[in-house]
Amino acid sequence: MIIKEAKFLMSNTKVELCPAPDKPEYAFIGRSNVGKSSLINMLTEQKGLAKTSSSPGKTQLINHFLINDSWYLVDLPGYGYAKVSKGAREDWRKMINYYFQKRENLTCVFVLIDSRHEPMKVDLDFINYLGNLGVPFVIVFTKLDKQSSIKTDSTIAAYTRKLRETWDELPRMFRTSAEKKIGREEILGFIEEVNTQMQQQ
Repeated sequence: MIIKEAKFLMSNTKVELCPAPDKPEYAFIGRSNVGKSSLINMLTEQKGLAKTSSSPGKTQLINHFLINDSWYLVDLPGYGYAKVSKGAREDWRKMINYYFQKRENLTCVFVLIDSRHEPMKVDLDFINYLGNLGVPFVIVFTKLDKQSSIKTDSTIAAYTRKLRETWDELPRMFRTSAEKKIGREEILGFIEEVNTQMQQQ
């Protein structure tokens, strides 16, 4: 897939204010500081499209981008960030829960996981939560360039073992590095494939 145009549409906290659900929608989410904004910018080849920050928890809103006038890319607020109040965490939980349950054109969620860390409860809990909701998702391992491929293989194998404890069928997994542009073609190819399937239905 060639991205000819990627433009920011809107940010909000209410699902009912999101753009009309008339195009396939792909949402990106992960723990704070997982490299989500960098990955979105790498995929769209626009450096400042999603705002990157060294301080975790920068994204607090549902951010919609329109890609090639044919599908939505959504940047969702990160989870598992400790430095926010209990009330703010609860607001986040309600907003995200509502989005996943009510956004009828949500096609797939990309769950981003830092490939440098062994399986973390917060990530596994979130994956299982999506499974319980019946929301289609894939897993994206980020920051491949920060370590050896042996270490990345080890992390992915550990996640695979953990997921096999509760899942019959494993989700699709992607390996990425925003820095080295690794995984771009695979992710965009997957989105194109799904969009094509939807058009044929």
